[in-house]
Amino acid sequence: MQLTFFSVFTLFVCCQCSSAATQQEESVSELLWKANKDVVHTAEEPLVMDDIAYDKDSERNADQCTSRGCMWPKSANGRVYVPYVISGHYSSRERGIIERGLNSFSDVSCIRFVPHSGQRDYINIMSHNGCYSYVGRRGYSQTLSLDRQGCMYHSTVQHELLHALGFNHEQCRSDRDQHIRILWQNIQSGLEYAFDKINTINMNTPYDYNSVMQYHRYAFSRNNLPTMEPIPNSNVKFGSATQMSKNDINRLNSLYC
Repeated sequence: MQLTFFSVFTLFVCCQCSSAATQQEESVSELLWKANKDVVHTAEEPLVMDDIAYDKDSERNADQCTSRGCMWPKSANGRVYVPYVISGHYSSRERGIIERGLNSFSDVSCIRFVPHSGQRDYINIMSHNGCYSYVGRRGYSQTLSLDRQGCMYHSTVQHELLHALGFNHEQCRSDRDQHIRILWQNIQSGLEYAFDKINTINMNTPYDYNSVMQYHRYAFSRNNLPTMEPIPNSNVKFGSATQMSKNDINRLNSLYC
């Protein structure tokens, strides 16, 4: 009887692990789409378009890091300390996922996410409706939402933290028309803003199809047809990142370190 129970338990655990592995293999853009597609934001939340938060609608068409000073300051020792608070409503497992994402930046850059200890400006990580962040340092407490129901992945944590550090989506880069074609006719009505080209900080890094900030080929499609295609080779794979790419890291270091 014990053997039968053990066998069933083992099968259950293996199935659960297999399911988790499959979910983890999904690209960050797919995970963000699933987490945000049916979300309704409350009056207490900021204005959110796609996964980016704004103070007002007029901010949508400009990269906030080129229109105002939104970088986190560098200390005398060359490191950039970004204070954060993690809401108490996360489980220990969920908190571990968030902390792993925070700590991943210290492995590859001068960025150090540190627990908030009275600093004026800090990131307030909480489970609101969906995954979203402001772009760059907003000032005082700024919300970074990682919904417990769909945002608890390493890639989504890194993606939203890169927003908070000042980076926008790759398909919105100022030079994107040289590397990717937007197929406007296939985009869901009302979601065209997700493909607006803005005056981004590219830090002399190449357009990166493998960036954790690049959406996938069918993002926001209204008819199951592609909304983007790479040029000149339309067969290039893109939008499949599950963590920061080498170019993401180089860009981060060029801006801050």
